[in-house]
Amino acid sequence: MSRREYVHGYSKRESDRLSDQAETLTGILHHDTRYPAGSRVLEAGCGIGAQTVILARNSPDAQITSVDISEISLDQAKQRVAKEGITNVTFETGDLYNLRYGPESFDHIFVCFVLEHLTEPHRALEGFRPLLRGGGTITVIEGDHGSAFFHPDSGCARRAIGCLVDLQREMGGNALIGRELYPIVTGAGFRDVHVSPRMVYVDASRPELIEGFTKQTFTAMVEGIENDVVSRGMMSREDWEQGIRDLYRTCEPDGVFCYTFFKATGSK
Repeated sequence: MSRREYVHGYSKRESDRLSDQAETLTGILHHDTRYPAGSRVLEAGCGIGAQTVILARNSPDAQITSVDISEISLDQAKQRVAKEGITNVTFETGDLYNLRYGPESFDHIFVCFVLEHLTEPHRALEGFRPLLRGGGTITVIEGDHGSAFFHPDSGCARRAIGCLVDLQREMGGNALIGRELYPIVTGAGFRDVHVSPRMVYVDASRPELIEGFTKQTFTAMVEGIENDVVSRGMMSREDWEQGIRDLYRTCEPDGVFCYTFFKATGSK
């Protein structure tokens, strides 16, 4: 994945959004991802390190190698990890389609919010498999924008989300990849694949999720593509702005927002 293939861009706002997303979803996505002391773990596609911090906190005695193609993102990841006082992570630059590690270099591989941006996710997973020792495991987490449901419903909001799906598809990615994890991971040769849906359900009784997920993670992500959508005539500015208002409207006392992530695990 090159820098230009990341549909959300590399702005400070996007970095903040990724951080909010990681912290908000820690319990839902990562409570059951913990690696034994001495384990060699590859984090493939670490970005700015938002997930790296959680990974390292959950497995403080594992040795984690976090790889990304973007030097700028890696610099941010290094600063983030250093600020947290984490010492069990090594960062390296690498192309996920051509990682320069020997066979059976790792006990576990962790991939989070990466495959959706790759033009050939199958090829990446097939390349990861030889890097695992026999019996080693892989964990893959992805979202699925088609799983977004909300009240009050809004045609403009649904169209705005659809624009993000369309833009990502044009760039070679797949914002609906969550529903495909089982066939993708199984097709790459992994055994004992299990996929569990992780729904984020938000209503007025969960104010921390209103702020951390509906506003600062999901709606902020959709808002970030405004210029592309309007300049390309995918939606009129009036309809776009209405759609964003309607997404924020789901944060009101009578509003509800749902989204589902998918977590796949498998072994070599």
